[in-house]
Amino acid sequence: MEWLKKLIEKHIKDGALNQEEFIKEVNSEFPKHAVPKETYNTLAETKTKLENDIKDRDKQLEDLKKVDAEGLQAEITRLQEENKTAKETYEKELNDIQITNAIKLVLDGKVHDESIVSNLLDKSKLIISDDGKIVGLDEQINSLKEGKAFLFKDENVDPNNPTPGFQKIGNPPPNDPKAIDSAVSAAFGNTEK
Repeated sequence: MEWLKKLIEKHIKDGALNQEEFIKEVNSEFPKHAVPKETYNTLAETKTKLENDIKDRDKQLEDLKKVDAEGLQAEITRLQEENKTAKETYEKELNDIQITNAIKLVLDGKVHDESIVSNLLDKSKLIISDDGKIVGLDEQINSLKEGKAFLFKDENVDPNNPTPGFQKIGNPPPNDPKAIDSAVSAAFGNTEK
């Protein structure tokens, strides 16, 4: 947090904080000092899964101590199959976690309901490339934008200045100073300009 204190001190001039410059610099410096939420979530879920797998392995070793010599080979074969299945399940779950987090990251702020849109995506057709990118995701999202555009927010709307509801074509916008002046002038009978 020391880096943040230095940035605040750097951008305070005459007792006021230059918010625009401060936010720009925080946005550029933050990734150097923190882990993105998606990466943290993926690692935390992976850690939990690995801890559970270790507990299972320890239990298996304790069970092996109790097996007689004749049944040992059959038990080893059974455990190898269980471990193979567990590994495949783990890899599938890890792949699913990575794809789910990537989908959330891509959809964040671009759709009205992330869960609805993510359920419409076919995760079985998505592949994680060696560089960590999700192949096929953009195509599916673009297809949804074309077929179900109502699920997506309008990217051309400025979030700081949204359109204030429905307006009739040809009417002046609300709180137009010229329209107010002319209405007041007409009310008092002063139509000269």
